[in-house]
Amino acid sequence: MTELKVFAQAGEAAWTPTADGNRRRVLLSTDELMMVEFGFDKGGVGALHSHPHVQASYVAEGRFEVTIDGRTETLETGGSFIVPSGLVHGVRALEAGRLVDSFAPHRADFLA
Repeated sequence: MTELKVFAQAGEAAWTPTADGNRRRVLLSTDELMMVEFGFDKGGVGALHSHPHVQASYVAEGRFEVTIDGRTETLETGGSFIVPSGLVHGVRALEAGRLVDSFAPHRADFLA
């Protein structure tokens, strides 16, 4: 049986390029919850999409235009948002920045 990882040190997870030209790194993951950091260059887009997972996101750095279910707001460092299951959402980086997203349950597609 593998020991459950419950702590992560800064910088220990490797960045993985994403299909949309951004990058992500899975910080921690259990079956019930996952924490993922996303990095964006200025102008980077997280295209509109939906998934069955509930998502909570924190703007760790930068400024983002965030669209959820047709409503758009600009959030900057320290801001946050929640995406209920199934709602269409996406982001655009108005400057270089990072988002820390939590997903419940975990995103198995990010572990493959």
